[in-house]
Amino acid sequence: MRDIPVGNGSLLVNFDEKYQIRDVYFPHVGQENHTEGFPCRFGVWADGEFSWVADGEWQKSLKYLHETLVTDVRLENARMGLRLQCNDTVASHENIYLRRVTVSNLFDREREIRMFLHQDFRIYENNFGDTALYDPETRSIIHYKKHRYFLIKTDPDFSSFATGRKAFQGREGTWRDAEDGNLQGAAITEGSVDSAIGVFLSPGPKATAQFYYWIAVGTSYEDVLRLEKLITTRSPQNYFDYTANYWRAWVNKNDSELQSLEPAFLDLYKRSLLIIRTQIDNDGAILAANDHDVTERATDHYSYLWTRDGAFVANSLDIAGYSHLTRKFFDFCAQIVHKDGYFLQKYNADGTIASGWHALWDTAARRKLLPIQEDETALVIWALWEHYNRYRDIEFAHRLYTKMTVKCADFLLEFRDPVSGLPQPSWNLWEDRFGIHTFTAATVVAGLRAAANFASLFAEKNRANAYTEAADSMVAAMRRFLFIPELGRFARALYLKDDGSFVADHTIDSSLFGVYFFGCFQPLDPIVVATMSAIEKHLDVAGGVARFEGDGYMRSAPDAPPNPWFICTLWLADYKIEVAEDLSGLAEADKKIRWAVEHAFPSGVMSEQIDAKTGLPVSVSPLTWSHSTFVSVIAKLQAKFAKFKLR
Repeated sequence: MRDIPVGNGSLLVNFDEKYQIRDVYFPHVGQENHTEGFPCRFGVWADGEFSWVADGEWQKSLKYLHETLVTDVRLENARMGLRLQCNDTVASHENIYLRRVTVSNLFDREREIRMFLHQDFRIYENNFGDTALYDPETRSIIHYKKHRYFLIKTDPDFSSFATGRKAFQGREGTWRDAEDGNLQGAAITEGSVDSAIGVFLSPGPKATAQFYYWIAVGTSYEDVLRLEKLITTRSPQNYFDYTANYWRAWVNKNDSELQSLEPAFLDLYKRSLLIIRTQIDNDGAILAANDHDVTERATDHYSYLWTRDGAFVANSLDIAGYSHLTRKFFDFCAQIVHKDGYFLQKYNADGTIASGWHALWDTAARRKLLPIQEDETALVIWALWEHYNRYRDIEFAHRLYTKMTVKCADFLLEFRDPVSGLPQPSWNLWEDRFGIHTFTAATVVAGLRAAANFASLFAEKNRANAYTEAADSMVAAMRRFLFIPELGRFARALYLKDDGSFVADHTIDSSLFGVYFFGCFQPLDPIVVATMSAIEKHLDVAGGVARFEGDGYMRSAPDAPPNPWFICTLWLADYKIEVAEDLSGLAEADKKIRWAVEHAFPSGVMSEQIDAKTGLPVSVSPLTWSHSTFVSVIAKLQAKFAKFKLR
């Protein structure tokens, strides 16, 4: 799990709950994790004793300074008589990670206190052929390999240093060398290497001392040398001040519209926007989550763009007023879309196709398959129209129209079952079932209607009519084939049988919210009311909402109920807001939103899900989709609240 990420769209640095740097992504968010999830340690020597701050005897508080991407970390060790206040950030416009440490001596005598910082880089995500060296030109430690350079320096200058081997012939690394308070390593080491530096301070009785630490990141020695000169010229404190002010201005651009919100809701709304920004690459990819710990159980991670997640996140950013970010996302989608008009499962931040598990071949039926989740294609077009409808940038819409919109819409038009009129089978949004899914059908309706709007905008009436007729026909097919009359609600999906017929899946699934959310059916239509009531009744878990009945993903015990997810809980809140007829009607939505606030980390970071038994976060954190859903729901709550107040 990751508690406090800081980044600028090119450099992302993640901390775990022990205040250890665990991930350093560069030059793309989510791509090239130069630590591979291994910890970079931070420790203290005083009075002949040593302790890493990750140890349990340190009391820790990991938060952010208000409305910024500057951390506010408090560490205290009563036995050692030390209190540390740490602030971390990545410069808003340069690839520099900075830390400011204020050391408080709690004893009534002067002491020598030695602070040790350890760097465990595995450049290009492997530990072969790295070099770590002391550079007398800059009085820094530099790690490098090929086109990746990391310059480590402090102010005042560090007093000792060591480079050495790690994870080789039983060697643990230079961090072990620090534990006696003295570093005696080499000035240069190659291979599987790490480094450590020591900053020696002498605070008086009950006094404080301060130092700065930074890592400048670039693609050459000249790059990091330039950044080092910038820091020296401007001072590290200037970078802290500038970056904090920049993010306060960024997150408060529409602050006046939200002042009536409860403070806890408003704080998490703003924190969510800032967290979302750390998960977006400057080239446009919106990453699902950047938490390397997941590789320990899955041998893969979430550091990819799923265009479905990306579309939802982009829509929330458009609602919040950050159109410059969403335009980059849509441009990125136009570059990666398949020539036949669909998106594959997921992509790397540089636009290359990512790992996947959706087969191209059905071994039983001996036929080709499209390895897609069709909702990922439909939702990009839906989100693009929502973007245009809000900002009316006709030149931008026209630029993407033939390049992506028509291509995708024509695919949605053709990829339909000729008998039912529903989408042909594809993978669902949870990526665990292949069939005709109600959620997918709802998104295809939304995508086709969005495409029809664009076609009308550009005077292509035949296209507009074809897309509209297909969408309307699909809504009728949803009512005919996906609605279960005896239950009064929608099925999750239809699955193709060997004889060519379909069998309905009656499982209650939170994604069924899509039948109203994407405009297929009115929120108060009895079949929608019954569907959402079933979700509320059967998927409620300790105040949150699970994905679907019997969901076993990340469940802590076989007899435990399914874990509640932030997005699913907030989807139900969205519906409660949608159907509220007065202020009292918003109370049920308020409960679900409050559940999300209460289950976030103290820093405001939200995970993917919450363990049903312990109430603790599980899977990855932060999950970008969790934060974007919170942003969308809060904006909807505010709009509905304002509407009621005007009555």
